[in-house]
Amino acid sequence: MNDVETFEAQRGRLRRLAYRMLGSVAEAEDVVQDAWLRWRRTDQAQITDPAAWLVRTATRLCLDRLKSARARREVYVGAWLPEPLVEAAGAAPAESADERAEDVSVAFLLALERLSPLERAVFLLREVFDQDYGRIAAALDRSEAACRQLAARAKAHVREARPRFEVERANADRMVAAFMQAARDGDPSQLAAMLADDAVLISDGGGKRSAALNPIFGAAKIIRFLTGISRKYAYYRTAQYHPARVNGLPGLVMTDPDGPQTIAFDLDAAGRVCGVYIVRNPDKLGHIGV
Repeated sequence: MNDVETFEAQRGRLRRLAYRMLGSVAEAEDVVQDAWLRWRRTDQAQITDPAAWLVRTATRLCLDRLKSARARREVYVGAWLPEPLVEAAGAAPAESADERAEDVSVAFLLALERLSPLERAVFLLREVFDQDYGRIAAALDRSEAACRQLAARAKAHVREARPRFEVERANADRMVAAFMQAARDGDPSQLAAMLADDAVLISDGGGKRSAALNPIFGAAKIIRFLTGISRKYAYYRTAQYHPARVNGLPGLVMTDPDGPQTIAFDLDAAGRVCGVYIVRNPDKLGHIGV
């Protein structure tokens, strides 16, 4: 293969790695572009393993970006959620290990946010992209022993973020439709029947659109929040929406007078809604077609 073909064969893998590292579609694309520019400037005859070289380059580019991202998060207005990955509700489930839904779920990406940048890199390279510790150590300029320690700490933090069950897609989509109808109608009894007692709602407006500034914990508080929106905003009851998969979860893309927003729903083993993740920040929605 020539240099273009070699890079293109790895483009999808690099994009998936960068998105999981950064939680941003736009920044992931920037990382891939920067990796391409470095690839073109490199004497490729000296590279014995192009795939490993590209993964190492992309990982280091992500680590550089995470330094500035952490500073931005400190002044971010309200709760932070990753930029949504959206696919049509009828799309076939991904089969590739790199595309497993649980590896881009909102809960999983939020768990990664609680790791240090190095822990995040080691965990993703090992657990999601199945790199051996020798390659990980080379990518991060760390010893294999240090990488194993980082991986162990990271696994302990994110273990609970991966779902231990999966709700059948058709049932999940029906639950989402029923939940949205109850929310639009402001029907507290229907919402109570569908919400887990310990549910959480997180809404990300980034200070640019109205949103709850902090996560809302517990079914009772979530019901008050949703019924309050239904009473206060008439457009909410008639806003257009269509079903979608959002970060591998059942969800929807909704359009109101302010523009699009995405909503993803996490369901528990009983099929009740245990997580509602709403992205309203327009900076995170430019790639969403409506």
